Formats: sequence, C-alpha cells, structure tokens
Amino acid sequence: MTNPLKNNYLKRGAWVGWVLLAACGGKQADPPPAPAPTAPLPTAGLAGQRVSLLPLTLVAAEDTLRWDALIADRRATLDRCDSLIGALLAGRSPEVTWVAPAELRRAARRAAGIATEPDQMGTAFLRADALIDVPDPLRYQLRTLAGLAGGRFALVPAGLVFRHAPGSPPGVATAELSIVLVDTRVGRVGWRTTARGEGLDPWTALTRAVKSLTPGLP
Repeated sequence: MTNPLKNNYLKRGAWVGWVLLAACGGKQADPPPAPAPTAPLPTAGLAGQRVSLLPLTLVAAEDTLRWDALIADRRATLDRCDSLIGALLAGRSPEVTWVAPAELRRAARRAAGIATEPDQMGTAFLRADALIDVPDPLRYQLRTLAGLAGGRFALVPAGLVFRHAPGSPPGVATAELSIVLVDTRVGRVGWRTTARGEGLDPWTALTRAVKSLTPGLP
C-alpha cells in the first residue's frame, strides 16, 4: 500500500534539489579582480636627494612562457635587470641622484665587517603587501648602506615576476615589478607599487613596466 504523504515529500524534495542544482549550475564565477594601477614614483619628494637603488635579487617566470633559456643564468639576468632599471630611472627622473647598485656594492666592500653586501640582503621579503615596518636585520642593513651612500631613502626592487598576459597573443608576457621606497632612518616602507608592462621578451616587458613608474613621458 502506498503512502501519499511520503510520495509527496519525496517529490517535493526532488523538486527542491533540481532548483538548487540549476541555480548553482547557472551562476557564473566572479571574474578575478583587476590589478591595482601602478602608482607613480614620488620623485617630487625625492628631488635633490641621494637615493640608494638596491639590486634586484628575485626573478621568476611562469613555466607556460618557456623562458627558461632566457633567464637561466641568474647572475646575468639580475645584472641586466639592474642595468635596465637604473638607466631608465636616471634618464626619466634626473631630479633624483640615484646611487646605482654597483656603487652600493663598492661602498659595502669598503666597509667590510660593517655593511652587508646588497646582493645578500633579504630585500625580496619587502614585496609582501601588508609589510610596513622593516624588520631587523634588514632594517639595520639598509640604514647602514644608505648612510654609506650619503642618503636617507632606499628604492628597493623587491621582486620581478613574468606571467602570461590573459587575453594576449601567445608569447606575450606581463612583467610585474614589485618596488618599495624605504625611509631607512625610521625603517618603514613609505610607498609601494607593482609596475606592469607587456612584451614578447623579458627585457621589453620590464622596460615598459619601469616606464609606467613615470607616466607622462614616452
């Protein structure tokens, strides 16, 4: 003998299940949030000052780009990035006296036992978005090096990552350069941004990323 109450309950439950399934299946995933725009380099507040430009210590690329051969030599890649960043900043923001990585290395070697080689500092740690107070020993190391260079501020390229550019033709990548400005006297990050630029090779993408720090120039 059938139970009409039980049958009605089962039918109602099946109907509710189909409604929920249709609702879940029809809902589209939210698109990923758009990246924050690149903040211009605050050169107005740095005009006339000596600013230490730290060397880059971290470069990485997504496997899908197949750029292993282009950046396989880590030392050569870092040196080329440093040279490119330094040349662009000097040419596009001449109101600042930039103390290049090579000069910082010489200053550290002259003060061996006091200063840390800039390539050996844990500056990649500064790419963390929430970090404001620079922890020791990095805080002490930056203050010491900036003091030897004759300035208060240090501009730190904290990391460079190459990613496939969504919606772009194959082979086009986006360079994401995390960069921060540190007031070494108080050990705090006063400005940070991620500069982005696209290109078919690492150097074109990085060039466009660095240029985005000084908008209004070609």
